[in-house]
Formats: sequence, C-alpha cells, structure tokens
Amino acid sequence: MRKKTRALIAASAVLAAGTFAIVATTLPAQADDGPSYGEDKGDISTKVVGGEDAPEGAYPWMVRLSMGCGGSMITDQVVLTAAHCVDGTGEDTSVTAYYGANDLNSPDIQERTSAYIHQSETYASDGRGDWALIKLSEPIADAKTIKLATDGTSDEGPNFQLMGWGATSEGGPQADYLQHAEAPYVDDATCQGAYSNLDAEGEICSGLMDEGGIDTCQGDSGGPMVNMAGEEPVQVGIVSWGEGCARPGKPGVYAQVSFWNADINAALGTLP
Repeated sequence: MRKKTRALIAASAVLAAGTFAIVATTLPAQADDGPSYGEDKGDISTKVVGGEDAPEGAYPWMVRLSMGCGGSMITDQVVLTAAHCVDGTGEDTSVTAYYGANDLNSPDIQERTSAYIHQSETYASDGRGDWALIKLSEPIADAKTIKLATDGTSDEGPNFQLMGWGATSEGGPQADYLQHAEAPYVDDATCQGAYSNLDAEGEICSGLMDEGGIDTCQGDSGGPMVNMAGEEPVQVGIVSWGEGCARPGKPGVYAQVSFWNADINAALGTLP
C-alpha cells in the first residue's frame, strides 16, 4: 500500500494536523497509508497544510484515532473514517479514539477503545468507497455528531471547511492542536485533469488549483470535509488521497459522502 498525501488545497488556509504526546507513543511508523490504487496513482500522503488553530468547540464531532487518522462522530458510539485507515471488517479492540478537545494533551480528552470495525465492501474489492465505521466499546455521553450529506445539494460548496491533526507541511511534523482551513470546490472535469483515475462518481475534490498552499496532509486521513453554509454543518467528504500536500494543480480527493450515504447507513444498521 503506497502512502498517499491528503491534499486539501483551500482558498484561505490549510488545516495543520498533529500527533500529540499521548498518541505519539502508540502510532505505528506506517500510520495513515493511503489507498492502494496502483502505481498510476502516484506518490500520495495525507495532512492539513496552510491552516491555523481552530477555535475551541468549533468542530465538536472531530475524533483523533490512534493509528494516525482522523474521524467524525456520526452517533454517540460510531466514528466515520477512511477505509484505508483500517485493516478489514470484524471485532477489533486495537484502535483508541480521542474526543472532546482541540488540544490532544488536554485533560478534557475522552478515550474509547474500538469494539468492531466495518470497512467498505467496495473498497475491499476494488478500492472504491474509501470509508469505514468504527464502533466504540461504549457510547460517549453527550457526544456531538455531524449530519452526513444525503444528496448533491451540499457538494459544490462553493467552499468547504477542512480540519485535522495532520502534518502542517508536506513531509513535516504533525500538530498537537486541531487545525482548520477553508478550501474551494473543484469540479470533476478539472479534477480529472489533475488525476485521470479519479472516481468521479464516488469522489469529490477541493483545493486551490493554481497556487496550491492549502490542503489536508498525512495524519488527516479519514477526517471530514464539511459544508458550513447551511443551517447546520454537513459532512460532504472523507479525506482520502492526493498527490503531495498543497501542491499547485493537485487538489485533495475525498470520498463523496452523498454517493456512499446509503451504503454507510446500511452498514451502520448492521453493526453488532
């Protein structure tokens, strides 16, 4: 599996994500490997670049995972993340989820171990559908959850909010404090010009095409891309892959939540 860069290139700033002291001792060296799409995908990795510290409480659904990925609370006991962050489907107690504060060293951080993981069936078979569900060992009391996109009405932005604890520059260190940035929508035709193997049905792109400079990066995989324009935030994407981090002409690629919504909800209903 090749390492992929989560390139979320945005209009104003990139989300710098980071590991924290607690997790740094548990993250494997190969954490946050990207999806294995074959050699034609290029060298890819994942993190947030060009961002700034997020206001405390701005993204209360955010989760940091011990394998070096991000995620979002979609129920009080289930985290949505990327399929390439996990190893398959079944009982699994190897993942720790950290929730409740922007600062990963905060005493307010709550920890939960995983109980069961469901990896997208299509990802396991052909690499499409980079999403997975992690059921935690017990619910998080009063957990804040995020609404998932159900159709295409939120998918064209025009801007999206990115957030994560990943690296703040390509090949650089990850952050201890949640980073956030805003990035514009990139239409399918333009994104296919950057990546000929884009899954235009099931993937959505975001970034600054001309200048670059804003993106998700290594450590941001599995985290949400959010449309904040409506009455409530809506998750439209899951950090998936991209070439490098915040490179001009190379936007970030996300699993398109609206396309996979029915599959995600079907899987949610079958979790033990």
